[in-house]
Amino acid sequence: MSELIYLDHAATTAARPEVVDAMLPYFTEKFGNPSSIYGIAAESKKAVQHARDVIAGSLGANSEDIYFTAGGSEADNWALKAAVDAYKDKGKHIITSAIEHHAVLHTCEYLEKNGVEVTYVGVDADGIINLDELEQAIRPDTILISVMAANNEIGTIQPISEIGAIAKRHGVLFHTDAVQAYGQIPLQVDEMNIDMLSASGHKLNGPKGIGFLYIRKGLKLRSFIHGGAQERRRRAGTENVPGIVGFGKAVEIAFATLEERMEKETLLRDYLISHIIERIPYCRLNGHKIKRLPNNVNISFQFVEGESLLIMLDMKGICASSGSACTSGSLDPSHVLLAIGLPHEIAHGSLRLTLGEENTYEQMDYVVDQIVEIVGKLRAMSPLYEDFMKKNRK
Repeated sequence: MSELIYLDHAATTAARPEVVDAMLPYFTEKFGNPSSIYGIAAESKKAVQHARDVIAGSLGANSEDIYFTAGGSEADNWALKAAVDAYKDKGKHIITSAIEHHAVLHTCEYLEKNGVEVTYVGVDADGIINLDELEQAIRPDTILISVMAANNEIGTIQPISEIGAIAKRHGVLFHTDAVQAYGQIPLQVDEMNIDMLSASGHKLNGPKGIGFLYIRKGLKLRSFIHGGAQERRRRAGTENVPGIVGFGKAVEIAFATLEERMEKETLLRDYLISHIIERIPYCRLNGHKIKRLPNNVNISFQFVEGESLLIMLDMKGICASSGSACTSGSLDPSHVLLAIGLPHEIAHGSLRLTLGEENTYEQMDYVVDQIVEIVGKLRAMSPLYEDFMKKNRK
């Protein structure tokens, strides 16, 4: 196949042409600062408000509860650090899961160095959080639970409504990192008892460098970035108007096609999973078989080094990953795969393929053929695989 096959949509997505078209005027003739009072500034302010309304509507939220950020990592940092600061009189204990994105885990590490106690709740072999362990971890001084809506590596969807109900029952704030889930599955902040939610534009065919944090009305979270009075005095800095406009347009399109896209990607996902597992022995699917993002495939291959597999796939015109793009330079195995019980040697042989609506069954057939061929070549060079096969022939 001569075309590039992009299967790393969890890392980032291409901005849609409609998104780019919506953004362009706000770089040129509609360049006004939304905080100014003249005509072109009013146009920018109106465009920002429209995007805020669209995003709020997608979550069943109020528009005034959406605060724009520079991305998901900033939103996660804001949620955790500001919650700790605002509710420190109640306590300094927060709860999260062992498989969170590093935007949450590294923020927790920072908070621990500053006197905050963090409980990391485990997950089962499919990556689903243990609800009993979560509830038992709540203490009188617990102020926050932060659990991602869906995992960025293995695609497992967490029982967000149940977690929200537990948090509400105990009077604890609930934040969810929805960077991978937003625009991929339905999320409703009131129904799920979500107090704060983080999302990012570039995961759903919007621009990079823009995200938001939903903060339920009544929470006394203070500013994260100090300066001007933007974002209702909670996030200083001139608004990224083109980015906000593009994010709003991407959300508009994503939610208009959500059900149709979920159905198509789920079928394509399951087709890809079944064909890989049927044709390649000694491999396993990571994450829950059903309770997973419609576009996520994560498979570990025994006796294969993941980095070599990725390089050889790239040579065949296939873009994939071994996990989070944020840790692609690390030699350590995925903390997510270790948390679900995989030994180091198998975790190192993982492959994440994340689909987009432009992907086809023809592409999947080509991808499976290439994976079969590459895994065969890599195993043929592996002394461990040779020893394993000799023992199994006896």
